[in-house]
Amino acid sequence: MVVRTVSTVLVVDDDAAVADFIERNLVAEGFDVVVARDGLGALRLIGTALPDLALVDVMMPTIDGIELVRQLRSSTATANLPVIMLTGTSLSSDKVRGLSAGADDYLVKPFDTLELIARVRSTLRRNADMRAVSPLTGLPGNHQINEEIERRTASDEGFAVCHVDLDNFKAFNDRYGWMRGDEVIELLATCLKLSAAETAPPPAFIGHVGGDDFVVVCTPDQVEPLCLGALERFDDGVLDLHEADDVERGYLAVVDRQGHERHYPITSVSIGVATTERRHYTDRRDVVAVANEMKAVAKGRSGSIVAIDRRANGEELQPT
Repeated sequence: MVVRTVSTVLVVDDDAAVADFIERNLVAEGFDVVVARDGLGALRLIGTALPDLALVDVMMPTIDGIELVRQLRSSTATANLPVIMLTGTSLSSDKVRGLSAGADDYLVKPFDTLELIARVRSTLRRNADMRAVSPLTGLPGNHQINEEIERRTASDEGFAVCHVDLDNFKAFNDRYGWMRGDEVIELLATCLKLSAAETAPPPAFIGHVGGDDFVVVCTPDQVEPLCLGALERFDDGVLDLHEADDVERGYLAVVDRQGHERHYPITSVSIGVATTERRHYTDRRDVVAVANEMKAVAKGRSGSIVAIDRRANGEELQPT
């Protein structure tokens, strides 16, 4: 079942007729709408519930639209709120002021219903696309990962879901800091991309769940060449991100909160794979659960490992 959510649009305009026109047309298109008559009212409403988009008039009393956008952009809570400016003039200077303050788009009054709806939908779509991509790796995030697995599960084509996770990543961050930790995550993303590019068609899907977790969705035949190729690249490259002394020793020495020194292996990768090779899945959650189970099997072994579920229904666990 696909759950559809309704977007909430905040309309900020001191002209009651314009605000009413916008509200009626947006509601007719299926949006929820809240209205504020000035910048102060808008800030109060946003403090209660964050909308998905704001339509903001430039000319308003107390706090005008330009100042309101500046305040929104200066707050962590509203820095990414998409804003469309409403201006009564087509002068380029007014458009530049609005865009420079941080607006995403603008509409010149008077505007028709079709233009209003088109600008709202396109701005919401662009914002959703930006949020769906990991800023660190540029890979699709959770929403697109879930959609891809759902699409594969609903089709009759064979597929595999690979849950990719770094081993001893917290120890690496504790030893070297989060900036070098980001380099390890970027390295793993690059290794997955390069290995996927070298694997026979069709193109594999690679997503970044967040942190040090990735997901690869591919065909069953692609699993071994893609995963093993990525692990080989990673094992070669990750040594350069460790200090030479740690590599020579073969472990990281990290002092815990109790002041005890603990030893952790050189950072590696575990991959758990759920495949339709001998199973049929009808629910994407079952696929993810099996991939996660196999990832735990891989983590139980030393070094970079791929554990693939070879079971048919009712069979005992036999990873390879």
